[in-house]
Amino acid sequence: MERQLGRVVLDAAVGFPGFARGLLHADLPTAEIPGHRCGKRRQRGIGLWKFVINIGRQLGSGGRTVGEIIARRLGVRLYDKELINLAARESGICPEFFEKADEKESRGVISTVVGYLRAPFVGDDGGVTNVLSNDALFKIQSDVIRAVAARESAVFVGRCADYILRENPRCVNVFLTADDADRIGRIRRRQGCTAEEARAMMERVDARRASYYNYYSSRTWGEAATYHLCVSTSPLGDEGTADFILEFAARKLNMKF
Repeated sequence: MERQLGRVVLDAAVGFPGFARGLLHADLPTAEIPGHRCGKRRQRGIGLWKFVINIGRQLGSGGRTVGEIIARRLGVRLYDKELINLAARESGICPEFFEKADEKESRGVISTVVGYLRAPFVGDDGGVTNVLSNDALFKIQSDVIRAVAARESAVFVGRCADYILRENPRCVNVFLTADDADRIGRIRRRQGCTAEEARAMMERVDARRASYYNYYSSRTWGEAATYHLCVSTSPLGDEGTADFILEFAARKLNMKF
């Protein structure tokens, strides 16, 4: 990829020195987070403190792993592939349709569905064969993401969640990258493939993610200006990167975690 993806040098990540150190000692309100050492009195006020952390990521950068660490520490749910099943359940459409849309570029028509599906996806004749566009599936998934964010604090991985929730002031939008050697190593451990196969997978999946994101958001996937924070997981590892994101989120949201 010719474009240089945004990366953060820790001391310069947010524009002034000592940021990471200062976050740990800032006098900020305490977050109201379910299951995270909050007393009953404070849990009753949790609706005032809902927040979302959205994570975009290069393949092999550890986006889901870092997201799981953050979600576990905060006592909130992580939504990644889980959104497919949730959108399918809410819409009554088979999960396979969302999986196909999740894996393909965003302009085409993906498949047909049987006639038990009704408006707005069935024509006037109510025929057995009906076509769902990727745009229709994206709309359904977008509605699910908004509904989740409205009712609970959460971590979303991918799925254009940062764009979908762009009008939500309680969002922290992060993009994760990593050195190629680290990405290749992670993919090889997970897939059991060669370095050449891992590199080809990186290029293919990142190109697909960029096409999907750029098409629906009219923004640029992986470009620093698109996000609040861009971080390489290589210097700090997964746990350290989660620490840094939480420190940033505490300041951004004016909360203590």
